[in-house]
Amino acid sequence: KMAGSSAPWIGSAYLFLQSTCKTIALPSLYESSQKKPCVFNALRLALADCTGSMNGVDMLKVHCSHPHLIVQLKFCKQENCRQFLRSYREGALQKSLQSHLQLSLATTTVPLEVELKAGSEHLDKMLKDEDRCLECIYREKPDRLPDEEITELEERLKSLMLHQSTNNNVAVKDCSSQNSLSLSYSPQGSSLSPQGTFIFQGQQFDNRTITPEDHQKFAKSVSKKWKQVGRSLQKSCRALRDPVIDNLALEYDREGLYEQAYQMLLRFIQSEGKKATIARLIAALEENSLISLAEELLGLHSNEDCS
Repeated sequence: KMAGSSAPWIGSAYLFLQSTCKTIALPSLYESSQKKPCVFNALRLALADCTGSMNGVDMLKVHCSHPHLIVQLKFCKQENCRQFLRSYREGALQKSLQSHLQLSLATTTVPLEVELKAGSEHLDKMLKDEDRCLECIYREKPDRLPDEEITELEERLKSLMLHQSTNNNVAVKDCSSQNSLSLSYSPQGSSLSPQGTFIFQGQQFDNRTITPEDHQKFAKSVSKKWKQVGRSLQKSCRALRDPVIDNLALEYDREGLYEQAYQMLLRFIQSEGKKATIARLIAALEENSLISLAEELLGLHSNEDCS
């Protein structure tokens, strides 16, 4: 029935999030006018990571039900829902959420417990049966359009990005630098940092700080060359001086190349702060012949899935 129908494939599920750290209450953070955009943006970036597209899944509403933050999700394509379920089952969504929240909230770690429901069905109990999960999600048609608050947050993030250069409020900068709308569409039109501009392949780009989206793309694509990039960065970053890179390789060996690369760049970002700019990362990539990844970070590749 699900496969044979000519109607669009649409389904809905609820994602329950709870921090296991006593000092971090996600509902309280979301209810804070200052922190809400940061939490919201971390959610949308993590969902994009696990579906492979900013349009892979829609957030219809975020509910605060202490101690849980509950996100109502809408899927418009079966393949996106499958990718989401696989990321969820493998723990990739949980790890991505933790990473984005860590950067958004400028804290050391945000340990999370996650739960997925569709109607009365607890999908965590049937994750190995992907088709059954899909059926449950497909049966639950969304009962609403996106909440007005969601639209307002999207607009607020855009506004924060536009005003980052003239607003010295640290909290605003933390949120806006992580806006996944990013600079890839109009890098020449946004003076976002006091660092000036830099030239790459004959084009001029604003030298912004590295965003969580850059961070994720780097970790996904750099593969075995993360060490070489780290050694290029260590020339101007004490936090990456020997034996740090080799220690990271050993410490995160079991987690694989993605986590090793992610942790290396995280050290750079945390130690350099505002000086952790895209120009420094692009220079390190160029030095190691990773031109394609540099182009991707600067939005020179086609980004049809992003919006």
